[in-house]
This record gives sequence, C-alpha cells and structure tokens, in this order.
Amino acid sequence: MPNLVPPITSAAQALDYKERVLDAVPTGTHFTPLMTLYLTDNTPVEEVQRAKEAGVVAFKLYPAGATTNSDSGVTDFDKCLPTLKAMAEAGVLLLVHGEVTDASVDFFDREKVFIETKLKPLLDKVPQLRVVMEHITTRDAAEFVAAAPGNVAASVTPQHMLLNRNALFVGGLRPHAYCLPILKREEHRQAVLGAATSGSPKFFLGTDSAPHPKTAKESACGCAGIYSAPVALALYAHAFEQAGALDKFEAFASFNGPDFYGLPRNTDKLILRRQPWSVPDTYEFGEGLVVPMWAGQECLWSVMEA
Repeated sequence: MPNLVPPITSAAQALDYKERVLDAVPTGTHFTPLMTLYLTDNTPVEEVQRAKEAGVVAFKLYPAGATTNSDSGVTDFDKCLPTLKAMAEAGVLLLVHGEVTDASVDFFDREKVFIETKLKPLLDKVPQLRVVMEHITTRDAAEFVAAAPGNVAASVTPQHMLLNRNALFVGGLRPHAYCLPILKREEHRQAVLGAATSGSPKFFLGTDSAPHPKTAKESACGCAGIYSAPVALALYAHAFEQAGALDKFEAFASFNGPDFYGLPRNTDKLILRRQPWSVPDTYEFGEGLVVPMWAGQECLWSVMEA
C-alpha cells in the first residue's frame, strides 16, 4: 500500500520502500512484496514507464479524503487522464478505492455514486485500462464488475463477505468493525458474497488488512481499518462454506488474482482444516496491541502447513 506519510509516488521511492519491507522480513520467511505507486493529480506520464521498468505492478487511486492517508489523492480524473492513458498503453493496472468524497453524498452511497459518476466515465475515455475495484462492498459494484469487459475485476475482503453494518453497533459502538469502504446493508453483503463465491475469475482475495493500534481505534476519532491478516484465510473458508462453494475457494484465493495481474501463480501450498480455534482478543504489534477481526470468537477453520 503506497498511502504512507509521505506517499509513495515515484518508482525510486517504491524501490526504497521495497528494501525497507524486505529488511523487516524475518529470516527463513519467503515473502515477495508487490509494489504500487500512489496516483496523484500531478503524476507525470513518464513515471508510468519508470514504474513498469522498476517492477511496480500498479498505481493506486485514492480519491482525496476517501480513506487513511489519502489527502494527496486524485481530485479530478481529467487532471491525470494522460497518465491513465499511458498506463493503459503500458498494461499497468489501476487499483481503485471506489468512493466519492462529496459531503452531499450519503456515506453509505459513496461506492454506488463513484461507479456512476467517476468510474464509468473514466472507462469510456480509457476503455483498455485494466482496473481492479478493490474491497467492493455493494450489489452495485458486484453487478458492475460482473457485467464489465474482461479488463475490470474486483477484490473482496473477509469482512464484506461476512459482516453487514449492524456489526458496527452490536451492544454499543464497535470501532474495530469500522473500515472504509464502510460495511453495508445485508442485501449488499449477500451480493458481494455471491459474487466472490460464484466462480467468476473477475473476483479474488484482497484482505485490505489494517493493523491500526488498539489505542488508535478506540479513540474519539478512531481510524478506519480492520486487522484480518491472522484470520483471513480461515474466515474466507468459513464464508465459502456458508455459501456451499468450497470447491471455488482455491481459485478465488490463489489463481484469479495473479492471473488478472499477469503474475505467476504461487507454487507454495498450505492446508485448511476444519478445526475450530479461538481467535485471540489481541495481538502484539510493535510496542502496542492490535485487535483482530473475529476477536474472542471461535473460528471454524485452521491454517496448517502443507
């Protein structure tokens, strides 16, 4: 994710950030970070080729103010249209946080309005642009992606498959269920679950896991994001089992994403076993604590080494 402070806006910065990530990987752990750049109104056309040569796989579009550290994001697609056209020509992906930030738009309608007023017009202007709508949350997004040409796909989080907006208010305000895009009505959860478990290669795993410290979530102005990394695969399996689609889970988790990105499929394997375990209330994170998704609850699936 390039939405750091300051954001990662150039190929040179991405390579430096990649080294920092690799330096933090524990010895014996195999991990290959895929680098992205933060698209701004002023991203130079020339940066697209530099990014491709540096192995950057995509640019990330955050509408200004849409999510954590997005103040430098795009304010007007027309301002970066030449760069977007260069991306289409180079085959570099655009990863979209699909929400408008207009204060007049209802918070729960921001994704729907983005599709109609921003994304559809953009694809009319740059029809060959390869686009991933990340972490979709609505029936509108699921239906749009399913009906779009093959250059449009979507990632789906475990929370948007398993939780609706009631989770924000069960027994009181629940800051650890607050993420952006925000959880939606049950009808939207069912539509997103249906798309993810349909077997369509257009939908694939994308956790959007965000390890914000417990103190930053439980505050007067808590930040958005759900920490799902330790439980994501097990919870995805739970969602696919609920939908009666476990036979489609491997493609969603392991094949559809790399195929769309044009990357080789991972050859390493792991095993998921239906073995219940209790998700910890917290995990240590640096000098603080982070609360995971499904904290304190029983998870029916366990991840095993192959």
